[in-house]
This record gives sequence, structure tokens and C-alpha cells, in this order.
Amino acid sequence: MSRSFVTVSRSRSEAVQFRAILAATYPVFLVAAALQRLRPGAAAGPRRSVFGEARAMALSAIPFAFMG
Repeated sequence: MSRSFVTVSRSRSEAVQFRAILAATYPVFLVAAALQRLRPGAAAGPRRSVFGEARAMALSAIPFAFMG
């Protein structure tokens, strides 16, 4: 029983850390996504909203914080 509790506690702790890092980095990626839209020559095809793009950038970058 003790081992499963530690595993659940650790995974819950990692989930909290992941959400905290997401909340801290999302504004940075939101600015980056907005600046990409303002850049001349930006793709005019179908794309996500600025908020969706920022979330996608953050979700792709954050796992690197947990490596190691």
C-alpha cells in the first residue's frame, strides 16, 4: 500500500509542477504567438487562434523541463 501511495503522490506533485510551469510560461508564448502573427510574410493559410498557438508552443516546450 505504501508504495502505491508514493507513486500517486509523486505523479500528483509532477502534475501540479507541470501546471505551475504552464501558467508561468503561457504569457511568454502568448506574446511570441502574437508577434509571429504581426510579422510580415506570415502564413495566411488555416491556423489556430493566437491562444491555441501559444498553448501548443508551451505544451511542446515544457516537457524539456522535466527531462533529466
